[in-house]
Amino acid sequence: MKNSRLIPLLLALAVVLGIVVGTFYANHFSGNRLSIINTGSNKINYLLQMVDNQYVDTVDMNDLVEQAMPKILSELDPHSMYIPSNDAEEANEDLKGSFSGVGISFNMQKDTVNVMGLIPGGPAEKVGLLPGDRITQADTINLIGINQHDVVRHLKGEKGSVVRLKVFRHGRKQPLYFNVVRGDIPVKSIDAAYMLRDKTGYIRVKSFGEQTYSEFMIAMARLSVEGMKDLVLDLRGNRGGYMHIAIQMANEFLPSRQLIVYTQGRKSPREDYYSDGRGSFQRLPVVVLIDEGSASSSEIVAGALQDNDRATIVGRRSFGKGLVQQPMEFKDGSVVRLTIARYYTPSGRCIQKPYQPGHDEDYENELIERYERGEYFTQDSIQQSGPEYKTRQGRTVYGGGGITPDIFVPEDTSDVTSYYREAIFDGHIRQFAFDYTDDNRPTLSQFSSVDELNRHLLRQNLLERFAVYAETQGLRRRNLMLHRSRHLFERAIIGSIIYNARPVEDYIQYINADDPTIARALQVFEPSV
Repeated sequence: MKNSRLIPLLLALAVVLGIVVGTFYANHFSGNRLSIINTGSNKINYLLQMVDNQYVDTVDMNDLVEQAMPKILSELDPHSMYIPSNDAEEANEDLKGSFSGVGISFNMQKDTVNVMGLIPGGPAEKVGLLPGDRITQADTINLIGINQHDVVRHLKGEKGSVVRLKVFRHGRKQPLYFNVVRGDIPVKSIDAAYMLRDKTGYIRVKSFGEQTYSEFMIAMARLSVEGMKDLVLDLRGNRGGYMHIAIQMANEFLPSRQLIVYTQGRKSPREDYYSDGRGSFQRLPVVVLIDEGSASSSEIVAGALQDNDRATIVGRRSFGKGLVQQPMEFKDGSVVRLTIARYYTPSGRCIQKPYQPGHDEDYENELIERYERGEYFTQDSIQQSGPEYKTRQGRTVYGGGGITPDIFVPEDTSDVTSYYREAIFDGHIRQFAFDYTDDNRPTLSQFSSVDELNRHLLRQNLLERFAVYAETQGLRRRNLMLHRSRHLFERAIIGSIIYNARPVEDYIQYINADDPTIARALQVFEPSV
């Protein structure tokens, strides 16, 4: 009887205890859940869920994520980036060393695809396409008036696939049709290797891709056979690429156990990269050319050879990219290139120029600021804001933004006039040179060397013919400015014609002939030159 009276009391106490415990755990775990949601990636996921479930209009969530990814990464640094899946393969082509396509180089003239050159032995050359041909259609796609990116997309394709090209050829009224079987097209990262003079070799490296080191070694072997005793290595305008390729190249010039570069980051312990002593050119005198377009892997090579007192650096201060990106691929093929470390030259310099997260435009405009404050024209205008470091032999070098050359060569603008500047920027010289090349291809193809072609073109009164042409295009003739900029006009016109009519190495050989940076590099080897 007594126990039966206690049962309701015990039940009541159990209910109260259950409510208290339940409330405690509900509050505890609810609080944790809200805390998790309000931090990091879960907060972003929660936001996307809210948009998907409650937003007033229907939203393509995949598209929203694609738009959000680059914005998130842009808040970190200027070089972390997101590459959508449909752009990832193209973004890596320059580094991979090949792609599948038809094997032409082209430009867009008057909204039309104009063939500039053909890959020797490539698919387009095999079926009979020629420089100067106009491609107006690929299969059923009209190529006239579309942008260059879309042209590339229609010409590339799976290896072994066939594309039918509609082509108009100079001097023929009716179109020609070619069935081109797409194949592997090499992407060359060394676009010039020749002897500047009897004992001096020259190699221009435009990027650091998978095949760059092998291309470099082949070029070095060939120049050695031709009598090379010293080398000008041109890295101007080279925006970089694979770090390990730059390390391999620098290794060729350094004796054993010389530090080439080291990397270090918050989650990446310091890693040192040393020369192995197997380099084939450890005693070869070297000059490295750099400018404001030289970045990343270019700066690794220049910094390693400068800090080890192994080469003379000539030109202008490099870009200043000292961040290391690691590619991370998603299941859909898209890629994030995330900055995981900084790289440092042997003396300890981090040559990454300053940046503010989320201010990419200011970062890119820094080159314009250099120009405006006169850094391209006088060495005294170079702002050395970073700390001082010492090379192996005790020379002073600076961190804080790019590789400063040992020998500064200013940009020469003394003969630049507003007439010349307008002719360049409005595309008049480029169009005149293209039209001239197109009208004279049989004659231009007869010359066996760049020097012979140059001498021929100098006799063609090109400057006067250009002035007449430009006036028909709305550029008023100004004789005094034409005379003052005569050399610049001739160099630009003849150079463009050579570029249109011959391999790119011939064009580089022509513009190098009176390049003041090349001339200064040669003086390093023989000061009397």
